[in-house]
Amino acid sequence: MANNTNTNKEQERAELHRTIWQIANDLRGSVDGWDFKQYVLGMLFYRFISENLTNYINENERRIPGNESFDYARLSDKEAEFGRADTVKEKGFYILPSELFENVRARARNDNNLNETLARVFQNIENSAKGTDSEDSLKGLFDDLDVNSSKLGNTVEKRNQKLVKLLEAIGDLKLGNGNYHDNTIDAFGDAYEFLMTMYASNAGKSGGEFFTPQEVSELLAHLTTVGKTEVNKVYDPCCGSGSLLLKFAKILGKENVRQGFFGQEINLTTYNLCRINMFLHDINYNHFDIAHGDTLTDPKHWDDEPFDAIVSNPPYSIKWEGDSNPLLINDPRFAPAGVLAPKSKADLAFVMHMLSWLSASGTAAIVEFPGVLYRGGAEQKIRQYLVDNNYLDTVIQLPPDLFFGTSIATCIIVLKKNKKDSKTLFIDASAEFVRGGNKNKLTEENQQKILDAFVRREDIPHFAKLVSNQTIAGNDYNIAVSTYVAQKDTRQEVDIHTLNTEIARIVARQSELRKAIDEIVAELEGND
Repeated sequence: MANNTNTNKEQERAELHRTIWQIANDLRGSVDGWDFKQYVLGMLFYRFISENLTNYINENERRIPGNESFDYARLSDKEAEFGRADTVKEKGFYILPSELFENVRARARNDNNLNETLARVFQNIENSAKGTDSEDSLKGLFDDLDVNSSKLGNTVEKRNQKLVKLLEAIGDLKLGNGNYHDNTIDAFGDAYEFLMTMYASNAGKSGGEFFTPQEVSELLAHLTTVGKTEVNKVYDPCCGSGSLLLKFAKILGKENVRQGFFGQEINLTTYNLCRINMFLHDINYNHFDIAHGDTLTDPKHWDDEPFDAIVSNPPYSIKWEGDSNPLLINDPRFAPAGVLAPKSKADLAFVMHMLSWLSASGTAAIVEFPGVLYRGGAEQKIRQYLVDNNYLDTVIQLPPDLFFGTSIATCIIVLKKNKKDSKTLFIDASAEFVRGGNKNKLTEENQQKILDAFVRREDIPHFAKLVSNQTIAGNDYNIAVSTYVAQKDTRQEVDIHTLNTEIARIVARQSELRKAIDEIVAELEGND
């Protein structure tokens, strides 16, 4: 059964990739990678919310006797207006039948003003939430899908030709008829990952930093939910496009994240992508709270903390205000360590922020770059705080080349406030990968091996080591995995006596050969 599922998964994925690649070829030359991604994801979003809304209304209406053939998409806009208020209250937005994706697509080839039509539709969808509880969740979601951009073409006619191709290609994608859970793959996640892969070489780190590979996201979510079937709420202070948060919906079921999904993102475009991603995974507007801004200096979720599960892949060694802002050392998130993370390296400022907002029974799993584990100065003092107060639960060394934009081997640090021992587990998973395309990947087996060691919490030769906090203190609070987990010695064992005997035999044989050669040469010279 598992093999069939895996086969279906790969077939669906390959089909999705082929279609997206075809769209890329159709648009090539006019839209660069980063912008193209916004058009594809924006149009995916438009299709999804159209189908999702239609299915929602149809299901409710068809329960009424005699109404079994009801189809919202066939109603007139005037007839549809009657359901607007109730639907917005429930779903957070409204789309009139004439403005649904399928109906706009059907008319697109004959619509000489398609760009204006789409601009109006997008504006109307946003406006449907104005003055309601869902306004903030919808505001600006279509900003990056600029249908009048010259990047689509120099004339209105050329732009509209591109938009027709985009509508038809997105409309032809097999995405489970408005319910993405019909698929064995995470269709949106896979589309997003494939788009990232296509353009990572062009966008470099600026493209890759917003995306954590799905396998790593899964591992983080599993680490924070071991032994749990539900959590109250999950949080990511650098949520990017939301891939880490959404793994909880996949692993626990969205209804088992009882109070919802919380995150903050500093990049405006990526913040919009994250909210789109929530809708695409059918997370209702009242079940997520994604904020825009700088988490370190302007955190938006003071009223929502603490959190049961925190996952994050913070940006690597970015600059922050640090001790140039006198308010930060007294900030309750950073003050306990007695020192602020260096201005040039904010990594451990994010760690302190997450620890502060972690519930007493919660778990945080954070992707870090290796320098955080052993650098001196203020960072060493923060590590000392974490170890001495017994918050550091586990450090996991990951394989190299998992992430877009860098080939460096990253690690995961796991924080807890309710540990049952005064020890830290170190796991060396640097060899746990398979090569997939031009990146390394964590397979389900690789993830399971890591999780099993995490749960067992005991020594496994050359893989896991449980170390007392006193030992870590004796190593100047160096928490690099290689300090504690011994590498397997793959060198061949050699018997020195046997080797010396063999060398003596070779030397003697060389001497015999030289003597024989000398005799032959002498004989030849004598013949001359």
